[in-house]
Amino acid sequence: MKRTATIDRKTKETEIRATIDLDGTGVCKIATGIGFLDHMLEQLGRHSLIDIDLTAKGDLHIDFHHTAEDCGIVLGQAMAKALGDKHGITRYASVHLPMDETLTRVALDISGRPYLIWKVEFTRPKIGEMDTELFREWFQAFAQNAGITLHIETLYGENNHHIAETCYKGLARALRMAIAIDPRQAGRVPSTKGTLNG
Repeated sequence: MKRTATIDRKTKETEIRATIDLDGTGVCKIATGIGFLDHMLEQLGRHSLIDIDLTAKGDLHIDFHHTAEDCGIVLGQAMAKALGDKHGITRYASVHLPMDETLTRVALDISGRPYLIWKVEFTRPKIGEMDTELFREWFQAFAQNAGITLHIETLYGENNHHIAETCYKGLARALRMAIAIDPRQAGRVPSTKGTLNG
C-alpha cells in the first residue's frame, strides 16, 4: 500500500498544496515564498527520506505568520492522511541531533494525541527574513494536525541558524524511524487499544 497523500488548503490568507510520499527518497520541491522556511522544509524531507512537494502563496506583504503556520497545518494533515490507520509502524522515536556547537533532542510518539513541548530559545528576532518566533508556530501546527506528541529541546547552542536547523533535522530523523514499518508488528497497530486515532 502506497503511503502518499495530497492536501489542498485555501483561505483568504494562504493557498497551499502539498504532496508527500512517506516511502520516498527525500526528493523535495518547496516554494513557500519564505527562503529560510524553504531551506528548513528541504532539510525535513531530505533527512526523513519523505518526498515533499509543497507550493504556498500567502499574504507575505502582511507578515510571514499565516504562511509559516499554514504550511505546518498542511504538512501535518498530509502526514496524518498518508499514515492512515498506522498499521505496522514503529510509532516511537527519539534522536539527539548535533550541529557544530548545538545539540537538540527530539522525541515523538505518533499517538493520535497531538501535543508539543517546545524548549527552544533564540537570541535573534530573525534568521534571514523569518521571525524566529514562527518556528514554534510551525511545529505546533504540524504536531496538532499530524496527531503527533512532539517534544523538542535544544540542550545547548549559540548559533541561531544551527538551533533552528537541528530542530527540523531532529524531527526528520525521528520521523524516519517512527514511520518505518516494523516487520515484528506483523501489520498490527502498535497499541494495546488497537487504535492510534486519539
